[in-house]
Amino acid sequence: MLRLLLRRLRPLSRLRSLFSARSDRSFSGYVPGLPAARVRSTFLDFFREKHGHLLVPSSPVRPRGDPSLLFVNAGMNQFKPIFLGRADPRSEMASYRRVVNSQKCVRAGGKHNDLEDVGRDVYHHTFFEMLGNWSFGDYFKEEACSMAWSLLTEHYGIPADRLYVSYFSGDAESGLTADEETRQIWLDIGVPPKRLLPFGLKENFWEMGDTGPCGPCTEIHYDHVGGRDASSLVNTDGPDVVEIWNLVFMQYNRDVDRSLLLLPQFSVDTGMGLERLVSVLQGKQSNYDTDLFTPLLHAIHQRSGVGPYSGRTGADLGKVDTAYRVVADHIRTLSVCIADGVHPGMSGAEYVHQSAVRSESSANQLSDQRPPPISCQIRVLCQSAVRSESSIMDVINENEAQFLSSLQQGTRLIHRTLNRMDNKHEVFPGSVAWSLHRDLGFPLDLVDLMLEERGVRVDHQELDRLMAENQKVASELQSGVRSQVTLDVVSLAELHGAGVPHTDDSLKYRYTLDQDRYVFPACFATVLALYDGQTLVSEVTEGQRCGVILDQTCFYSEQGGQSHDQGYFTRDGLQDVLYPVESVIHAGGYVVHEVTAADSLKTGDQVQLHLDQGSLSVSQLQQVERCVNDIISANQIVHSQELPLHKARTIRGLRTVDEVYPDPVRVVSVGAPVSELLDDQTDRQTSVELCCGTHLLQTGSIQDLVIVSERQLVKGISRIVAVTGPDAARAREAGQVLSQNVDYLSNRLSGLAPTSLDSSQRFAKEVGVLSDAVDNTPIPQWQRRDLQSRLRTLQRTSNTAVRKLETREVIEFLSTLKSSLMYKMFLVLKSFISVELPWLHLSPSLRTVTVVIWHLIGYGLILNFQHLPSFQASDWAVAVCHLRGGSAGGSALVAKGTGNGSDISEALSWAKTFARQKIQL
Repeated sequence: MLRLLLRRLRPLSRLRSLFSARSDRSFSGYVPGLPAARVRSTFLDFFREKHGHLLVPSSPVRPRGDPSLLFVNAGMNQFKPIFLGRADPRSEMASYRRVVNSQKCVRAGGKHNDLEDVGRDVYHHTFFEMLGNWSFGDYFKEEACSMAWSLLTEHYGIPADRLYVSYFSGDAESGLTADEETRQIWLDIGVPPKRLLPFGLKENFWEMGDTGPCGPCTEIHYDHVGGRDASSLVNTDGPDVVEIWNLVFMQYNRDVDRSLLLLPQFSVDTGMGLERLVSVLQGKQSNYDTDLFTPLLHAIHQRSGVGPYSGRTGADLGKVDTAYRVVADHIRTLSVCIADGVHPGMSGAEYVHQSAVRSESSANQLSDQRPPPISCQIRVLCQSAVRSESSIMDVINENEAQFLSSLQQGTRLIHRTLNRMDNKHEVFPGSVAWSLHRDLGFPLDLVDLMLEERGVRVDHQELDRLMAENQKVASELQSGVRSQVTLDVVSLAELHGAGVPHTDDSLKYRYTLDQDRYVFPACFATVLALYDGQTLVSEVTEGQRCGVILDQTCFYSEQGGQSHDQGYFTRDGLQDVLYPVESVIHAGGYVVHEVTAADSLKTGDQVQLHLDQGSLSVSQLQQVERCVNDIISANQIVHSQELPLHKARTIRGLRTVDEVYPDPVRVVSVGAPVSELLDDQTDRQTSVELCCGTHLLQTGSIQDLVIVSERQLVKGISRIVAVTGPDAARAREAGQVLSQNVDYLSNRLSGLAPTSLDSSQRFAKEVGVLSDAVDNTPIPQWQRRDLQSRLRTLQRTSNTAVRKLETREVIEFLSTLKSSLMYKMFLVLKSFISVELPWLHLSPSLRTVTVVIWHLIGYGLILNFQHLPSFQASDWAVAVCHLRGGSAGGSALVAKGTGNGSDISEALSWAKTFARQKIQL
């Protein structure tokens, strides 16, 4: 078995032996050994401190709101909303101009999948860190190239004669000329012409996908050997000359017809793999010889009892070094994924994650010792990279044990099948191989290896047919899930250019509680724009799928915290026709309602919005749970009997749906024999249905049931998700813990109110963190609703405390400004707008004035503005701030803005004049 498992990881025949032992060569003029942590911090500090970039933390490896990706696989993933023009203008992301970070990336599954290549060479990884710097409409090619060259040669000390640069050579078919601008920039920096190499679309034109932002790129390559002309080795996938940094210049948008249009805003997106950079700076040709991996490799050696890692590839006859690399790589990936909440499972990212566990389990058979050393390195990694050591080890150990059990069970099944085969030279049944893979998760290539030892091969023709049928079924099941109609970057720019105002979605929060039922206000709106999936249109016809943008909406768009609302529109003059809202998306300040038009719809139409509100109440959820658990406790027998279809349909109370059943059909009932139901001999309440599937023999086998989710699909019909058995017990325990945490916060708030702004803000943050846990942890749904209600009360109370303490600080602050120009501004506001208390802040340099009228002060504005309907806070802020070269925005009651300049006397005078004109004094 050991030999078979290790053979599974045999290297590709096209790869030659890179070296027979680990290389300690270093480049001249540089002392290798810069620790990986210093390499990372040097990169981040260079852009943050020297070039004014904002440090943005890495996002989790599970993409947020991007169903096109299984994992975050590039540094730019979290910034997609900016590139696509969909960033919420109210978000911090919308203000990004220069950004730097180190992003956790996983390439295992999907378009970028390195899972099968890991271990066969010394540079492929399923998990890696991507160092990157970005410019969103700020600097472009010249600054990006200059910064990159300075960091590599001056700060990291990499000899310039080891570096080669590639640039885009153009593409006649696409109508793209060579990027001579970038070439000239590199020449001006000092790169010799013979080290500047042109390449085509494949190597030096980067695209986000089939459509979307794209542009030429320039790459920096490093020669591990040095002292030679290695230009012919660039982009040949050799181990000696490797790409270390890619600088992408996003200046085009690829349309669905493959045409290219210039983007409204040019951006820079760069990426440099930390692992590869560390190998360069530590003088190693193998990433596995750096301090990112050597502690893990040492831990594997200590635990397994086999010989130490020697770094061999092609000469790795026993494949032990290959297995070392697989285990070390996958342990990093598994640990980071689990820490980010991605656990092994049977679909999507979880399935790929489980494949990594199983691949690592196979490779980890380095000795006959038991248990295998899969989690022995977790402690080493957790000390330097991730947290939650115990929970990560628990998850991996549990999944490893499941896989090893599957291996044993599958091996027995293979042996039994082989023993039943009359002729040892006949093919192995494809149905058995497929069952092993589908039902046990047994790797198909491992089946091939085991059979190869017996001189038997799998019937791949049958296996391929079964796999194709399975894929067809899966596709048909997913055929109802359609892609969302989302605005592209060009359409968003058109909306902005046409002056279409952002959607006012404040109505989504204006609900009230009336006798335990939430009531939403009526919402009437105007159609401002329609999007047909490719471009903005003025009208859509019946049956056409489109995105509808309104001036206001009461629908919640999915932005974090919960799924989008569902419901429908009715159009003025056509009240009996419903336009169902299938999804609601927030893009660049606009709320896009995805609708399949039930009739024609055009811009300017007046519509009324209707929300689906009929969720089950807390008491109803508890009642459903009690009913099911009563049946479980009764341990009722589950009866079944085959009957002619016409006879089965005569059973009173039979639950049927519009499905095609065979004749005869299987009838299943709980607690009452089918014969009694057929003869109408009982009035007992029971569950009876037509079903050809498998069922428990007794209800007590379920043990326990907890409803953990409930969501209305259509009016009057809810989808309930429940867990049973041990999972139900864990859900109850988790609910109890969260309930105790909410009790603790409530006691703290009622026992001693926070006395400082910092403590109040910390308390509000704790409430927010606990709210997230309540929203996302599997607990009884009725308990979730109760805790959510209590936490909303705590949040309101804590927010009120924060506002009161802020007000107190404002009063104290204003008392120190009575002799300053800022106080004069306060007097202008007080005299002409009758504001009781604005917060005015002057920066230490006295060059930027910021005026913010706080939410709390809105009450004063409301009272006074009722008598001044023509005067709005936003008008005043825009007028004054634009005068000083700034910008402003807000509503009639609350506004904020910024302006530049050290002398604000002109602004004071204009504010006074503007106010007089508006209120006609």
